[in-house]
Amino acid sequence: MNILIVNIKQIVQIERDEYTLRRSGREMSVLDTIDNGFIFIEGDTIRGLGEMPDEASGGVKSLVERFGGERFVGKVIDATGKMVFPSFCDSHTHLVYAGSREGEFTDKIRGLTYQEIAKRGGGILNSAALLHRTSEDELYRQSVERAWEIIAHGTGAVEIKSGYGLNTHDELKMLRVAKRVAQTTPLTVKTTFLGAHAIPEEYKGRRGEYVDEIISVMIPLVATDDLAEYVDVFTEEGFFSVEDTDRIFNAAIKYGLRPKIHANQMSFSGGVDVAVKYNAISADHLEFTTEREFELMLKNETIATLLPGSTFFLEMDYAPARKMINHGLTVALATNYNPGSSPYSDMKFIMGLAALKMKMTPQEVINAATLNGAAAMGLSESHGTIAVGKTANLFITRPIPSYSFIPYALTTPVAETVILNGTVVNICDRSF
Repeated sequence: MNILIVNIKQIVQIERDEYTLRRSGREMSVLDTIDNGFIFIEGDTIRGLGEMPDEASGGVKSLVERFGGERFVGKVIDATGKMVFPSFCDSHTHLVYAGSREGEFTDKIRGLTYQEIAKRGGGILNSAALLHRTSEDELYRQSVERAWEIIAHGTGAVEIKSGYGLNTHDELKMLRVAKRVAQTTPLTVKTTFLGAHAIPEEYKGRRGEYVDEIISVMIPLVATDDLAEYVDVFTEEGFFSVEDTDRIFNAAIKYGLRPKIHANQMSFSGGVDVAVKYNAISADHLEFTTEREFELMLKNETIATLLPGSTFFLEMDYAPARKMINHGLTVALATNYNPGSSPYSDMKFIMGLAALKMKMTPQEVINAATLNGAAAMGLSESHGTIAVGKTANLFITRPIPSYSFIPYALTTPVAETVILNGTVVNICDRSF
């Protein structure tokens, strides 16, 4: 069914001619808009957009005639007083997990650090134990609930990592569930193998042997079953070293898996160096980062994906977003949605944190959450902006005063109508 959206107060993040695959540095302040606009969607693709013709030129009727006339088959949506944004592109999540970890939240309130909770068998190992006891169907049931939750918030493309399996059977189970989410929801899903998320209890003191299993067993099976596009490693003291990461990336690229990395979350881990060495599409977290590493990422065009939800939850110092942007980097924002350090599904909340705590402007956070998030998943040729020829992934807001309202009103829902792949999504009954 075709869709014609008319009388749009403002279309935000549009492209008129050539596509921009990312915005970096000062360009992140560029946010193209159309006031009093229209969008025409045919099938799953945007086929027209521009300014509304005035009544003297025929108004809505002239658009209907332009896009089919009497043969026009579709739906006309009047967006008077409302704005249209491209769907958010959340490029770092752990959306597939079992249960929750609110008990550790209490430990945190009592003063234990993330590292101390992990050493006591909590953290990632806790989630791994829960996931091991959870059937694949039940894991899918819990995960698809979260998928619909992020859709309701305005997200249309998402990356989903494994990493709570920590053995071959459970890692593959997680990735199969992520693929099932892609097949049964309107989300565009990219999957990432993160077997190197933590050292399983049975390999305690034998990290090298676990890395051997990742390389010789897990990666070949992930690739053979086409379960992931990317490979990731948590490169941090107490988790995986630069040398471990180098070995894993070297093996993964032979199977066509492109690296992403958890780097410099809790210390200067050296993760950025190995990420750049292997042309990682993104380096994520980056709370501890210097100008030397900015230069490395700039030369390699590795995207700096920042996760302020984790920083907020763990009460750490925020990544130096302002310095990164001033240095010319491409900065993306993502939720890091997970049960232990960022139980937040709403990209809008993340954008608000980035504005308040990292001093990113409204234009910058919108670019970071749409176009640059798409780039961090290899999707910016089809997602992340509103442009003729791109996938029709967008949402219509309720009446709001300006695009700056998005990061300003951290917890106020704004997405009134969600359109993914050219179809209006019914959040309540999950039809599309």
